[in-house]
Amino acid sequence: MGALLAHEFPDLADHATTLRTGGLVTKMRLGGGVLFSALGEQAWRVSLEAASDTVRGWGAMAVGSAPELPLERRVSLLRPFASDPHFAVREWAWLALRPHVAANPIGALVVLQPLTRDPSPFIRRFASEATRPRGVWSVHLPLLKREPQHGMPLLEPLSADSSRYVQDSVANWLNDASKTAPEWVRTVCERWLADRHLTPATLRICRRAMRTLEPTRRGFSPAALRSAPSR
Repeated sequence: MGALLAHEFPDLADHATTLRTGGLVTKMRLGGGVLFSALGEQAWRVSLEAASDTVRGWGAMAVGSAPELPLERRVSLLRPFASDPHFAVREWAWLALRPHVAANPIGALVVLQPLTRDPSPFIRRFASEATRPRGVWSVHLPLLKREPQHGMPLLEPLSADSSRYVQDSVANWLNDASKTAPEWVRTVCERWLADRHLTPATLRICRRAMRTLEPTRRGFSPAALRSAPSR
């Protein structure tokens, strides 16, 4: 990453050593911080034009590094990164937002909930991934681990999402919650499975959501399993 920084931004070559230590996420955050310190708001504009997915990822992290941005503005700036063709850039987008979600989880849920209606599955997944109670490579959200019900306004619109990319995220959100609130996850899935409009998408989400719970207590309705085979 140090070599890449020096190649893409020769004027910042002196900062290359900064990106030669630490883990992957740390290096990405540092890269975003370097770009923002040097370029300000141009950091994300310039990085969006880069051919390198790593540089675009730094752009996402630069948005995360910018101080005092309102949450709505930060989410808006991250949208092009969250819909990037490269999966890694999409992951960096929600990871860039994650510290700000951790600082204000209820506010973040309010801001992100409208994204669950977005035409792009990438944007819908961004809303879900950014708020997972445990997440991946990221700080946990203690409030949502204890009281995952706060996430229902975001999860309900995604409960029958047609995209497997989104389904996997919703299932993982619930699976995260099942580690600390197993009965709540069972109740949610039992209610979704009992809906007369049950879809294969919802069935798939619930199967994956409850995968780490005791097999004999997963709460699946035999009738639901017969009527909505997974696909």
